[in-house]
Amino acid sequence: MPKKYIYVIATYVLMQLSSYFVIPLEKNLDIDPVILTVSWSIITFLAALAVSCYILRDEIRSFFRLEDKKIGQIIFWSVVGFILVIIAQNVAGLIERYVFGITTSSENTQILLEVARRAPIFIIIISILGPILEELVFRKAIFGTLNQRMNFFIAAVISGFLFAILHMDFDHLLTYILAGMVFAFVYVETNRIIVPIIVHMSMNTMAVILQFSIDPEELQRRLEELQLILFGGF
Repeated sequence: MPKKYIYVIATYVLMQLSSYFVIPLEKNLDIDPVILTVSWSIITFLAALAVSCYILRDEIRSFFRLEDKKIGQIIFWSVVGFILVIIAQNVAGLIERYVFGITTSSENTQILLEVARRAPIFIIIISILGPILEELVFRKAIFGTLNQRMNFFIAAVISGFLFAILHMDFDHLLTYILAGMVFAFVYVETNRIIVPIIVHMSMNTMAVILQFSIDPEELQRRLEELQLILFGGF
């Protein structure tokens, strides 16, 4: 694995671990724990994104040298990827429900949506920062490296499994793996990391829109029916 990808992964891991520094502050500062956590998350996500973009600056420059046909390709595969992720989530949900007997919705998703409801600015992480960072780490760095050494399926499953482990949502492991495979598929088809980023953003944004337009109890029911899961963590 190229050193620059190792640095991106290390940056992401350090950003995630930095949340443990907030725990002692909650006891000493007269601040709403949610506000403190959200503020810290936004700062650290922005910092991690800035560092990652700097590390990958040569590759990121290619984003701004797109031909018209590339733009059309990006739009097409973003739409296809969005549809495929919805299908993948529902297929995984049916398997989880009828094969493994899992009927509960994603705890990780509920936590993220509840934080967003209490502090709407957190949507920045759910809809923008989280998807960008996670795709740079799990698709570009991890999957991209594995895909050069093994076949697509194995590389996609491994990166998808690691993607699932990050979210600590083991009941819905299959959902995360299948979604991760879709993200990897559209990445390979376009050779543009921006495509899985757009798909990832779109899925999370759709869940957030439902969060703010539907009563919480009704939202819970619909999330279970549609098997919508937020692919983002903090």
